[in-house]
Amino acid sequence: MQYDVLIIGAGPGGIFSAYELSRLRPELNILVLEAGHPLDQRRCPIDGKTVTSCIGCKPCSIMNGFGGAGAFSDGKYNFTNEFGGTLYAYIGRDAAMELMHYVDEINVANGAAGTKLYTAVGSAQKKALLHHGLHLLDASVRHLGTDINYVVLQNLYQTLKSRVEFRFHTAVSTVEATENGYRVTAGSETFEARQCIISVGRSGSKWMESVCDALSITTKSNRVDIGVRVELPYEVFSDLTDELYESKIVYRTEKYGDLVRTFCMNPRGAVVTENTNGIVTVNGHSYEDPARQTENTNFALLVAKHFSEPFKDSNGYGESIARLSNMLGGGVIVQRFGDLIQGRRSTPDRIRDCFTIPTLNATPGDLSLVIPKRILDGIIEMIYALDKVAPGTANIDTLLYGVEVKFYNMEVSLDDHLQTSHEGLFVIGDCSGITHSLSHASASGVYVARYIAETR
Repeated sequence: MQYDVLIIGAGPGGIFSAYELSRLRPELNILVLEAGHPLDQRRCPIDGKTVTSCIGCKPCSIMNGFGGAGAFSDGKYNFTNEFGGTLYAYIGRDAAMELMHYVDEINVANGAAGTKLYTAVGSAQKKALLHHGLHLLDASVRHLGTDINYVVLQNLYQTLKSRVEFRFHTAVSTVEATENGYRVTAGSETFEARQCIISVGRSGSKWMESVCDALSITTKSNRVDIGVRVELPYEVFSDLTDELYESKIVYRTEKYGDLVRTFCMNPRGAVVTENTNGIVTVNGHSYEDPARQTENTNFALLVAKHFSEPFKDSNGYGESIARLSNMLGGGVIVQRFGDLIQGRRSTPDRIRDCFTIPTLNATPGDLSLVIPKRILDGIIEMIYALDKVAPGTANIDTLLYGVEVKFYNMEVSLDDHLQTSHEGLFVIGDCSGITHSLSHASASGVYVARYIAETR
């Protein structure tokens, strides 16, 4: 079947490339191929009662489908070049910011108009944090919440479905270069187009590696982030979250000089699981609707590990740690901070008696048997540092869930147009290894769409 443009993956990058390309060049015949379900069919069977842990659905509705892995995130769009990827290194800092704000305008027009934009720029909190070696990164963030994020995606799909063709439950196996463009195979079907945009997200990392190998596209190893998700009473971090909502705080440990950072802060949110290539890890969500909010705040503490020669498999290293957690706990392990410091495992009785009521049904255990000592030492050191600005962080009953692992795709060799060494083949979003956030992934989609619209 012949098309003008093929888009593989209906996550943020794929959605916004389809949106912008169909807006600028409505005459083009565009096909979006997605391995997962349409948005309204994405359902995770875990209900906390009859199904309490991951059963390995294929495809996983949390990680795949329209909206990508971000569909059931808490919908935080960060506007900054300080974190979230290195898109700016390819297109320039000003262009990256312009595109992120353009994405924000589209989201606001599609259901996010009532949500709040927070900013850390000029915050008085920065000075207080610096006194204790904690660095607050400058950024603005719009928090949609998991509920409003879903509404925005619904509205975007309603707009797009009349402009472009979608094929769900269509897992692409191969991408081939042809004389006139590209041919992709999905099951018994093949599709051809002059140009192809790949946007398969982090969950498509292993598949992306196979495509790069087949087409001789150069790649290099990226980092992996390993840590825990912290859950504590909302009041402990309220001074920060009420003003900033999402505070990106970085701390350099005294013991090793490693950097530990906060990630994905969810005031009044819930801890959840996610499944990446059959490995169950932990994450967090939050909602805009007060009726769905909790009494707790959760956030991740992560340590980035970069590897040099001869070791190249950073994701494999993270997977081995996550698999160990799955082996010992049957999934996610939860431990009280006090138990960790005292060198004992948490038990069901200790979790039951905990003043912090867990929002995820995880297995009580001992994270020191799973997380490497250097990483765990850094996390403990940062918890004590945070306790100085948010007293109660280092409380005995603060809960730690593990492990949280952020897998990053190997970095694909791309030019300034996010194009591979094969003309007309683009790689965007998190599968490129250069974006790590909803805003950056979406912006990369707009950027490539504009380039195709101008040059086609």
